[in-house]
Amino acid sequence: MVFGQVVIGPPGSGKTTYCNGMSQFLSRIGRKVAVINLDPANDSLPYECAVNIEDLIKLSDVMMEHALGPNGGLVYCMDYLEKNIDWLQSKLEPLLKDHYLLFDFPGQVELFFLHSNAKNVIMRLIKKLNLRLTAVHLVDAHLCSDPGKYVSALLLSLSTMLHLELPHVNVLSKIDLIENYGKLAFNLEYYTDVQDLSYLQHALGQDPRSAKYRKLTKELCDVIEDYSLVNFSTLDIQDKESVAKLVKLIDKSNGYIFAGMDASAVEFSKIAVRDVDWDYYRVAEVQEKYIKDDDDVN
Repeated sequence: MVFGQVVIGPPGSGKTTYCNGMSQFLSRIGRKVAVINLDPANDSLPYECAVNIEDLIKLSDVMMEHALGPNGGLVYCMDYLEKNIDWLQSKLEPLLKDHYLLFDFPGQVELFFLHSNAKNVIMRLIKKLNLRLTAVHLVDAHLCSDPGKYVSALLLSLSTMLHLELPHVNVLSKIDLIENYGKLAFNLEYYTDVQDLSYLQHALGQDPRSAKYRKLTKELCDVIEDYSLVNFSTLDIQDKESVAKLVKLIDKSNGYIFAGMDASAVEFSKIAVRDVDWDYYRVAEVQEKYIKDDDDVN
């Protein structure tokens, strides 16, 4: 049984930086890590990848040969990868004995809530290679400072969760930069736990640019709250404590914490319900570390 992460998120959310930092952290705690680059547009990798999709297909070649833009080219590349899944499988098989896998996917969000190619690739690998994967969906933390962008991030996260059908961890990345684009209207806990969105609707109603979409915004917020699936962890990839807390959560979601254990169903149940810092204090510590109070400014 092989464990790993499917790293996804919009462009600029920090996926490649995450894979680099996460691979270093996991290596330091004793895991053998293999990073698999499945982004055909990512030609400047900061990490050493065990498998690189550019050995199969390059986005630049596709765009030139088929006169496609970057979005159409990425869809073509994922379709090509799906049709050549045996190539990827053969590259992964030597790693299955003792490696933890990190899959670095493209940032085109349509691939993960609209098109089926990327999902089909993941599902076929899970089935053929007996993988246990968690989707780690990165969202830039600074979106919390803009109510409209935050609602969009919530909707994207929900759509991706429902489409991929994997164990899923949503992450506010670059949490150390969260207030670079403006002060938060509420405490961080409001954004991580996705609390009563009616407060955000009120804030959006005060903005003349979004006031005319008030009814649409309300309907979208109602959908998000009705599903009640989305919440966020936080991450500063340069802070080892922040990374360690996220790793605990991911290990719990994909079952890594149970690997190699010989225990009864009762013992497994006790581990499954054990707290993994998913409470008030995990957010309070982050708020205190990265978000300035008004008193501190004065």
